[in-house]
Amino acid sequence: MVSSGYITKIVKKKYTVRPKDKSDWISFTKKMENINDKELNYIQPNSKLNIIPKLDLHGFSLNAANNEVKKFINKSFKDSCKKIIIITGKGLRSKSYNNPYISEKLNMLKYSVPEYLKNNNDLNKKINKISEAAQKDGGEGAMYIYLKNNKKVRE
Repeated sequence: MVSSGYITKIVKKKYTVRPKDKSDWISFTKKMENINDKELNYIQPNSKLNIIPKLDLHGFSLNAANNEVKKFINKSFKDSCKKIIIITGKGLRSKSYNNPYISEKLNMLKYSVPEYLKNNNDLNKKINKISEAAQKDGGEGAMYIYLKNNKKVRE
């Protein structure tokens, strides 16, 4: 059995707050309205930088999708966006599977939108790179488009 006198010798207070430190802390906490939240100051001005513009083409016909893509890329380029996301879908419910006279791949937006971008010289001048999107942004059914700096490209 351990005596209580032995325990008090082992357990010691490491630090005691001095009265001056305590009074300084209390006066500091009374003036909290003058202190700004560092995270809030960092996030608010830069919140627009963290947003990636997205265009969802679900439900669009081929021609309507191409027109929307053209408008979206031109607007994003004008707004100096570096990266945009275009969501085409995977084309699993495409009606072209049942029609033997329609090319399956070129009728689905997943394949036709990149083809449209490659063949459109005006848009092609504004694009640096096209790649498949990460799973969180749509995976196989979406693509990242990296745009060039609009100051370097003349329309």
